[in-house]
Amino acid sequence: MAQSGTPLQRLKFNNVALKKLPLDSSLEPGSRTVTGACFSRVVPQPLLNPTFVALSETALALLGLNADDVLRDPHGTEYLSGSRVIPGSEPAAHCYCGHQFGHFAGQLGDGAVCYLGEVDAGVEQSSDPLSTSTCGRWEIQVKGAGLTPYSRQSDGRKVLRSSIREFLCSEAMFALGIPTTRAGSLVTSDLYVQRDVFYSGNPRPERCSVVLRIAPTFIRFGSFEIFHPVDDFTGRHGPSVGRPDIRAQLLDYVIETFYPEIERRHSDRQERNASFFREVTVRTAKLVAMWQSVGFCHGVLNTDNMSILGLTIDYGPFGFMDRFDPEFVCNASDKKGRYSFEAQPYVCRWNLARLAESLGAELHSAKAGAILDEFMTIYQDFYLCNMRRKLGLLIKREPEDVELVADLLKTMHITGADFTNTFRLLSAVSCLVGEQNSTDSVVELIVEQCASLEELKHTARKAKQENCELEMILSMAETNPGMFNMVANQPEVAKQLEKISRLKELLMINEAGLKIKQRDNWQRWVKQYRQRLARECDETSDSAAVEKERVRSMNCTNPAVVLRNYIAQNAIEAAESGNFTEVQQLLKVLENPYSVSTDLEHPVYSAGSWSDQADGNSIKGQEVKENTKRKATADTHQIPYNSKPPAWARTICVT
Repeated sequence: MAQSGTPLQRLKFNNVALKKLPLDSSLEPGSRTVTGACFSRVVPQPLLNPTFVALSETALALLGLNADDVLRDPHGTEYLSGSRVIPGSEPAAHCYCGHQFGHFAGQLGDGAVCYLGEVDAGVEQSSDPLSTSTCGRWEIQVKGAGLTPYSRQSDGRKVLRSSIREFLCSEAMFALGIPTTRAGSLVTSDLYVQRDVFYSGNPRPERCSVVLRIAPTFIRFGSFEIFHPVDDFTGRHGPSVGRPDIRAQLLDYVIETFYPEIERRHSDRQERNASFFREVTVRTAKLVAMWQSVGFCHGVLNTDNMSILGLTIDYGPFGFMDRFDPEFVCNASDKKGRYSFEAQPYVCRWNLARLAESLGAELHSAKAGAILDEFMTIYQDFYLCNMRRKLGLLIKREPEDVELVADLLKTMHITGADFTNTFRLLSAVSCLVGEQNSTDSVVELIVEQCASLEELKHTARKAKQENCELEMILSMAETNPGMFNMVANQPEVAKQLEKISRLKELLMINEAGLKIKQRDNWQRWVKQYRQRLARECDETSDSAAVEKERVRSMNCTNPAVVLRNYIAQNAIEAAESGNFTEVQQLLKVLENPYSVSTDLEHPVYSAGSWSDQADGNSIKGQEVKENTKRKATADTHQIPYNSKPPAWARTICVT
């Protein structure tokens, strides 16, 4: 009997979270406040004619499945979209709160996500720590499976556009070696919902889709905020305020299940809890250091989007930087830049402080404060270690490396250099005597990746237009020079004045002059870099061997391709026209980000390619044709996945 049924039907569920944590068993329909519980039972809502868009072999392997198992199952699309309950699963939704954009928002919870259960990982787990679950189980969820008690004003559905982004980025981050939740499958359907993508009052129909998400647990910082007392600013409170017994129960479950070495090491509860908080702090610092090293911006770093295991979680309006810009904001809804690229380490520390507060009496505030004081040092150590690897500095650790990295990023910024491609090109810089010609050619390739004069002007003008307060400060220069001099010394104001100076400089130069300046800047930095590389060889007689290992290491550290927004958008538009091959092709490329293969040279976009396959009279067809027409006017040639982004890429808006 145990061997009957399909592989999906034979999955071994052991739903420990529902056994050890308070469960709200009510199936009362509609959104409601859920008190005294960490989970609520739910009934997933089926899709209409579900169909697979793509599958991740490596993610499904965590569950002991392969693509053939899933594709051959007559109910595969139903099982993996929540349209049919897998035997042994117990659909539920998780209750949590969160600080959103700095303010406590009260009860949030899984408004579109359904916990299916926890699948035994089996006896033989991978030796790769990113593919290992400490507890021996993998929690599986379906995202977009319909209404839950936490849906609030939403319909509990996710659309193809956002689902493609989450599916691809989950697997891309794993392939980059960054801790992340996984995505096993992506299912779409003939069920449509209305979405106003840009909040402009122009909703359009989009296909309901579901992603199968996999992780040891999806418990997050916000899970502990359900005990939050009345907030002084918002007046909101957690639904389980005044229940320290449940908080202790949740904390015990998390530590015993996912941090068993800490549980074994400490007999004193307070010491155990402090050790746990420090480990979460270290994992979070390491995670954000890895984000910064690949140019990844999460976009919505609210406390409810921070994993208690230090995983990248909840992919929404994320973005990988094209040109390096420390103030890069990938979320068009983040008008004040709270979650900008450069702010991410500081926001993560702020979120950890909120986690410490949510633990209440379980963690002494003085101990929490001391741990939080270590965060930036821990982060900076991880970050510098990552950057040394990216630059191939494998033998020596020099204090001046901090300045070398800072100077590199400054050079990238003022020249508008492509973040990913520049690091990839640097492996070709040689420290060997007589290799100056090859180094010069690398500089030329980097300059080709730099922004044009028009692109730099566009960025500079946009920054100036968005800062109305700066205009007031500038007016002081004439009306109150003394006050202006005082204000101008403030770091933020000084930064804005530097931008204005930069814009004036750009307005006084032509394209040829800009290229000369960009080349000079890069030649200056590369000269410093070569000198530093030469010192790597000081204590060895085999410089060629050191050089060979450096190049190998750099090419295994600096990806040739990342999931840029324009690449994702191209796959989305193809899928919305009914062609899923681009999603599948892109997944293959992203699974091997450090390799330069024939797949990498596959064109990202050829004007008109998707519109040719779209029915102009269909719901989606006309829109696809309009998008293609927009692109065709700006860029009509094929673009490899690892190329400099086309001009139209900067027009993409993600919310």
